[in-house]
Amino acid sequence: MAIQRAYEEARDLLLGSARTLLLTGAGVSTGSGIPDFRSPGKGIWEFVDPFAVASIWGFRAQPELFYRWIRPLAEKMLRAQPNPAHWGFASLQALGLLHTVVTQNIDDLHEQAGTRDVVHVHGNAQSAICLDCGWRVEGKSFWSAFLAGTTIPLCPNCGAVLKPDVVLFGEELQANLLAQAQEAALTAELVIVAGASLEVMPTADLPLLAKRRGARLLLLNLGTTMLDEQADLMIREDVTRSVPRLIEMCRAYR
Repeated sequence: MAIQRAYEEARDLLLGSARTLLLTGAGVSTGSGIPDFRSPGKGIWEFVDPFAVASIWGFRAQPELFYRWIRPLAEKMLRAQPNPAHWGFASLQALGLLHTVVTQNIDDLHEQAGTRDVVHVHGNAQSAICLDCGWRVEGKSFWSAFLAGTTIPLCPNCGAVLKPDVVLFGEELQANLLAQAQEAALTAELVIVAGASLEVMPTADLPLLAKRRGARLLLLNLGTTMLDEQADLMIREDVTRSVPRLIEMCRAYR
C-alpha cells in the first residue's frame, strides 16, 4: 500500500537524521478543540477582519474589541488538553528524534504534553505584558480573572491594559526567538512540518532555509501547504493519527 510505504519512508527519514527540526501550526491543536485561522469555511479569519480585531494598532485603539473577540478562543485554550499529536511529539523528543521544536501556536499544549524548550515564534498566550510600563504577568491568572468577569485585564502596576504575549498583525516577531528558529533550520538534516499551511512569513521560510542547506522536508498535513512541491515526502492524514503511527514504527526499530 502506498500509505504504508510513505510511513516507512518517514520512519527512515526520522531515524536517519542527526538533527531534526519540528515546525507545528494550528492544525496540531484543532484536535484539542482550538480552531485554526485559515481553513476554508471554518477558520477564525473567515468570520472577522483580522486587522480590525488582532492588529497592534487595533489593540491600542480599541482593546475592548480585541478582548471581546478573543474571549471564546481564550475559553477554548484554557479548557484544551493535549491530543495524540502533542503526546506523540513529546515522545519523539524523549526518544532523541527531535532536536528543536518550533511552533506558531500560542497555546501551551506542547508543554502540557511534556515537550521541552518549545520556541513560540508567534508568542505565548500564557503570559501578558503592559505596553505602557513593561510590567509582565506570568501564568494564566490574568485569563482566569478576565473570563470570570466583564472587564479587560489591567496592569497591576500602572492600570493600563495588559496585552497577551502574542504577536499581533503589525508587530515584529521577537528577534531572539526567530534567530533561534532560523539557526535550527540552518543546521537541520530533516524538517518536519505538522499542521501548518505555511502561509505566514517569516516562519514559512524556515523549511526553505533548511532545504537550501540540503535538509529533507517531511510534511504531516491534512491539507495542502505552500511548500508541497518542495517536500521530499508528504503524509496527508490528520496528525492525531499520523504522529502516533509514526512513533510506533520508530520504536519498533529502536
